[in-house]
Amino acid sequence: MLNGSDAVVKDLAADGVLRASINLGNPVLAQGTAEQPAGVTVDIAREIGSRLGVPVELICFDAARKSFEAMTSGRADICFLAIDPAREAEVAFTAPYVVIEGVYAVPRESSIRSAADVDRPGIRVGVKRGSAYDLYLSRTLQHATVVQDEEGTTAFRTHNLEVAAGIRQPITDYVASHPDLRVIPDRFMQIQQAVGTTKSRSPETIAFLRALVEELKSTGFIAASLTRSNRPDATVAPPA
Repeated sequence: MLNGSDAVVKDLAADGVLRASINLGNPVLAQGTAEQPAGVTVDIAREIGSRLGVPVELICFDAARKSFEAMTSGRADICFLAIDPAREAEVAFTAPYVVIEGVYAVPRESSIRSAADVDRPGIRVGVKRGSAYDLYLSRTLQHATVVQDEEGTTAFRTHNLEVAAGIRQPITDYVASHPDLRVIPDRFMQIQQAVGTTKSRSPETIAFLRALVEELKSTGFIAASLTRSNRPDATVAPPA
């Protein structure tokens, strides 16, 4: 079993506490409240703290961009975010531990039938501001327009858009309660969720986090955590 060296503990939890930034805005990865969070990211954070021999402080947010800002501003020591080039400039990521999918929802009568149909002039896509799929779609869509709000579905409804973008599980749940909509079956992106820390950490610290994530995948820790949090539809990432 991999444990952190004294040097890693000093580097990653200098004050004797590991501060973990948790995004409650992604229900696949974290559930519950800021006072009582649960889910795979919470389990991983506590396991990292256990391997370091330090207590864990869970700092919860309702959006990935806020979790990212806590990491980069020094309010958190580790974060749980999707790997994205815009974030990699400041965050050192492990390999992914979970892979989820970004999908679209459209009005039931829409002519859009596949993800490829979305990128055309006149199509507006609602996204959650600062999310992995916001970053991706803002970077890759050539003709469609990205519209940001607190939630992709909020942007969709508020601005009467043609498309809403989001993570497959919550988008599917949303559509199930809104019969005027349907989910586009194929994904527009694969979202690779990873553990991150600041790039200023020592190579030994980053190597420790990367090796630990691989161990947690191979031993079934990640799969068991997803099952406990009732998210067996999320996929454990393959070995790095």
